[in-house]
Amino acid sequence: MNKILKHLKTVISGLGFVAVATQLALAEPPAVQKPSSAEEVKAALFGGVPGDKWKEGLLFEGIKPSPWMASASNWFPRTEKVQPNEMRIIFMGSAPFIRPGQMNTAILVELGNGDIFMFDIGEGSPANIIASGYALNEISDVFITHLHVDHFGGLPYLWMFGTWAGGWHNNLTVHGPSGRTPEYGTNTMVDGMKMMTGWHRDAFSVFPVGKGWDIEVNEFDFRDNGGVVYEKNGVKITHWQRSHAKDGASGYRLDWNDLCFVWTGDGRPNMNDIPYVKDCDVFVTEQQPELVEISSGVQGVPPFLARYTIDTHHTPGYAAGYVANLVQPRLFMTTHMPFDPYINEESVAEIREHWKGPFHFGAPDGIVVNVTKEQIWVREGILPDFPNSRAPQFDFSNGQLVVPHPTTSREEIQEPFIRESEIDPKKYYPKGYHPDLLTDWPVKGDLVVPLDQLPESLKNSMGAAWRHRVENQKVLDAQSKN
Repeated sequence: MNKILKHLKTVISGLGFVAVATQLALAEPPAVQKPSSAEEVKAALFGGVPGDKWKEGLLFEGIKPSPWMASASNWFPRTEKVQPNEMRIIFMGSAPFIRPGQMNTAILVELGNGDIFMFDIGEGSPANIIASGYALNEISDVFITHLHVDHFGGLPYLWMFGTWAGGWHNNLTVHGPSGRTPEYGTNTMVDGMKMMTGWHRDAFSVFPVGKGWDIEVNEFDFRDNGGVVYEKNGVKITHWQRSHAKDGASGYRLDWNDLCFVWTGDGRPNMNDIPYVKDCDVFVTEQQPELVEISSGVQGVPPFLARYTIDTHHTPGYAAGYVANLVQPRLFMTTHMPFDPYINEESVAEIREHWKGPFHFGAPDGIVVNVTKEQIWVREGILPDFPNSRAPQFDFSNGQLVVPHPTTSREEIQEPFIRESEIDPKKYYPKGYHPDLLTDWPVKGDLVVPLDQLPESLKNSMGAAWRHRVENQKVLDAQSKN
């Protein structure tokens, strides 16, 4: 047999088909060797492993990647579906000072039941939401910790362009604390945002709107420590008061499927946090480095201003570690911080003064945390610089796509003179090429398209999240019955 293969390889090689000959030669399976003894296998593969389990450095029990991850090193948008019993946390913004690589603070939490929540939505963070492969119309609940603009500056964009990009059937709900007086509460902030976006909304009402402009506000009493701000679909979100120089700052705790996530928002270290944070799976708080003189030379902030800001508004690294040690989370994280080499090592040293358990920065932008009851793993998300938006996501359970009729038209909101002075398209399109221009909305009422009449590409791209949610819910329902 070997002589025949050798001869065949020589002939084929002469014809220039070495790859084919090599494949034929490999067709014969390798010889089976005598196995090593059980003792030898154990000594070679598990030598030096205490208790037959790997434990290396500060990687603790349960801190490891899950088998369904496409990569244990990095997270790539749209390559992994959240599992039925999983929580995924993505830091869409991680700094008080906006800059490339760090948008203002924003944390997205996606659950295995299909729910998606935003905790704060700082300026610039919608860019990372889009880069992470989420459609803007998938986000319908935003929880704001307090009304500093670096925690809600991305809200107008999410509202305006989330509506334009398919947010016709779900109105955005903003959850946030009251102020000591009404003018400092979330309701007043949203009223001001409505005024600020008045021109934009009227101009964009030539597009389908539906419920999109009907933003809702769920303002709760900031003093109602432990109050439930959201409870639906097995998810409960509670809030409590934080010390952040002015009344009207809150922290949030999300509980679902025996998993817990906490984002404290900004504030001074406070014993009021402990009962709401204790024993949570992932505890995220803010942390400010105290290198005020060094940072002055780097960032330009006068040392006395930085010192005063920290001591009246924020949590130093030593305090962050102290609180983590009191509450004992499965994973402790800090965010809302400049992510710079000269700071990071100092921050870790300060946190480690008190906290010896699992720790990771919630920075820079794009840090991804996967959480199940058994395992937690943190990766850096690889977010593209020039991403394309995901198609709007719709619930196709009724078997049709409904596109609401625009509430206005150009004729109603624009003087005819300026429209009539537009250059004739025939003058700028090449000879022999002239697209059919869509200058008027083509349907008198709502556009209703049965699912079987939708192009397959639209059906698949616009209903992907809905199908995934249905699949995961079937798994969760089966588990609850068992």
